[in-house]
Formats: sequence, structure tokens, C-alpha cells
Amino acid sequence: MNTIIIDGLSFALPLFIMAIGGIYCERSGITNLAIEGLQGFGAFCGALFAVCIAQYFAGNSPIPFYLAMLFAFLGGMLFSLLHAMLCIKFKANQVISGVVINILAMALTEFLTKQINASIFGAASNKFVLGVSARITVPVLSKIPVLGAVFTNLYPFEIVIALIALIAWYILYQTRFGLHLRACGDNPHAVDAAGIEVSRVRLIAVMASGALSGLGGICFAYSISANFSSNIYSGYGYLAIAALIFGNWKIMPTLGACLLFGFARSGGYELVKFLEMPSSYQDLVMVLPYVLTLLMLIFFSKKNHAPKALGEIYDKGAR
Repeated sequence: MNTIIIDGLSFALPLFIMAIGGIYCERSGITNLAIEGLQGFGAFCGALFAVCIAQYFAGNSPIPFYLAMLFAFLGGMLFSLLHAMLCIKFKANQVISGVVINILAMALTEFLTKQINASIFGAASNKFVLGVSARITVPVLSKIPVLGAVFTNLYPFEIVIALIALIAWYILYQTRFGLHLRACGDNPHAVDAAGIEVSRVRLIAVMASGALSGLGGICFAYSISANFSSNIYSGYGYLAIAALIFGNWKIMPTLGACLLFGFARSGGYELVKFLEMPSSYQDLVMVLPYVLTLLMLIFFSKKNHAPKALGEIYDKGAR
């Protein structure tokens, strides 16, 4: 049971922070199918910086890891400006923009990784080897039965994500900016009539989505993948989108959906081990979160209520 909780959280929390980014973007009225590409490009930026500075630090130094998180955050934010430009300035179709960004991110990072490895590191490789982040255990809390697993073998990024998620919740629901952002997704013309620039609010929301997606991407790279490669594009961005939809574009219900996906994945791995099935069956377990997505889509899709202006191109003159 402890292993299911520990591994489930390490998968669910990066997914959750990506989903929060999607909530910010879509509550502002911009459809964001680009989370997959944003998390991949952010992870690429963070991983590249980490491998470039690794030689200046001892092998067990946590500094490259934290700097990688920072640069993944910034990289995802900068790459999201492309989505913002297409959707806000040029008023392009938001769904197509998201799909194009996903394809572009995958192709661009794959190409750049190979070229950088060949020209700078002299290695014919399509990945940046990062290793797995060190884990920590909270001394007293880890001794609590069952619940103590939450505080055992934590990746440092799990604590960072929890803190950022708390800040994101406060900003979205307890600040004036959060009110403006949510209003932009429901009635942007009313926001404009109140003297607030809708495009500015939406730009900030898209950038927040890119930053949080990049952060989630580098967390996956330092845990599940142990490197950056094209394998980082494994559908996690789409799972985050599914989670925020099932969470009805609200942060706390979205956390529940992410935890469900995480525990389904880790529980499946433990079931394979318990039944002593061949290791090849572990690959089959990876589809469990997607099967859950289909089931939840069947039973809960009618209860979902998207922001009223989601996906609509805002025209200031068309009131």
C-alpha cells in the first residue's frame, strides 16, 4: 500500500501542476491543447541547462536539479507565447494552434537534442541523461500508519509543486486578478466594459500555463524518465487536460482526478508484481489511466460545465 501511495503521488503531482496551468488558460477563455508540447519544450530547456552545468557541481549536488526546474519553468513560459500570439493577436483557431504547437515541440526538441549532443558533447544520442532525483523522508510524519507514506521517499519537486499549487489556488480564487481571469472565460465583454484589458489577462494566463507545464515536464524527466528524450511526449499533457475537464475546471476536484490516475498507474504496477506476471505486462499497465479517462468520459461528461466563452475568439468591437 505504501508503494502505491508513494509512486502514485510522484506521478499525480506533476500531472496536477500541468492541469492547474491548463485551468488558468481555459478559465481565461483560451483552449489549451498545447500542454503536451509546452511540458516537452520546458523539460528540454531545463534538461539542457542541467547537463551543461553538471560538470561544475559534485555528482550528488541538488543545485542542477533546482536550476533545471527554474529553466523548465521559464522555457515553457516563453514557448507558450507562440500559442498566445496565434490565439490572441492573430485570432487563429485555438484547437489547431494547440495541435501544431505539440507537433512543433516534439520535432524541434528531438532535432535540437541530437544536434547539441553531436556538436557540443560529441555523442550520437537523442537524449540528455539526467538521472533520478534524490528522495527525502520527513522524520516524524513518515511514521504515521498509511498516511505516513505521503511523507516517505518524497521527490523534492513534490514539495515545490504542493507549494505552487497552493499559491495558484489562492491567486485564482482569492485575488482580484483571479476574479478577472475567471470572468474573461465567462463574459469577456463585461470584463472589457469594466476597463480591464482582456487580451492582457489572457496572455498572463497562457504564460502561466506554459510555465507550470514546463515545470511538470522536468519533474517527469527527473523521475519516470531519468532523462530527456522524445519519450517525454507520452500523453501526459493530454491526461492533464482530461483531469481538468473531469475536475470541472476547478483546482481541488482536478487534484482528485490526478490522484486517481496516479494511483491507478502505481496500483497496476504493484498488481503485476503481486501476480508474478511477466515484466512485459507492466507496459500494459501504462494504459490504465487512459482507460479510466474513457470510463470517466462516459459517466461524467454530461456534468461538466466549461467556461462559457472557452474557445471563442474575442472581438472587442462585437458586443
